[in-house]
Amino acid sequence: MRTYGVWLAIILAAVGTGFAVGYFVNPMGIPPVDGFLEGRGILFVHTEASDPKVADLLTSMKSSPVLVVPALAQAPESAVANVYVFTNGIKDGGPLKYQRDVFDRPPGTAGYTPLRSLNLVTWKNPLAAHELKSEAEVKDAEARGEVTIERPGVVINMPLLTWPGGRR
Repeated sequence: MRTYGVWLAIILAAVGTGFAVGYFVNPMGIPPVDGFLEGRGILFVHTEASDPKVADLLTSMKSSPVLVVPALAQAPESAVANVYVFTNGIKDGGPLKYQRDVFDRPPGTAGYTPLRSLNLVTWKNPLAAHELKSEAEVKDAEARGEVTIERPGVVINMPLLTWPGGRR
């Protein structure tokens, strides 16, 4: 019985510590999403989108509301960075059930902004798809004719929680 109490205390302390760490990484409790930037894994959240269909998709992805803010699409080009979202290829945790999103311009670099222009990446031959983890890799695949990139004019607010060499 005494051993049971010790184990219960250890488990409760571990869970409490996990919640405390989670709070400092993401105090609002918005579920983080995995992505890539400069070849490394990152965490981010999506909070608003300029398009209702995109907002609905992102809301259902993490069961957390993504607000529709049409004015985001009017942001000047200088205030918007890129996110590359895959429409086919490798099955994974991206919003369309394929590879995780790829970002450019992390915090601390020229032009960082949480506002992201949606770039839809489609493999011409989905069976030849391989994981791309940086904007350079996406652009190289496009230059080789392996993928096409479509910009539908949607802007999404996607603050990064972690990035190579940093975190909030």
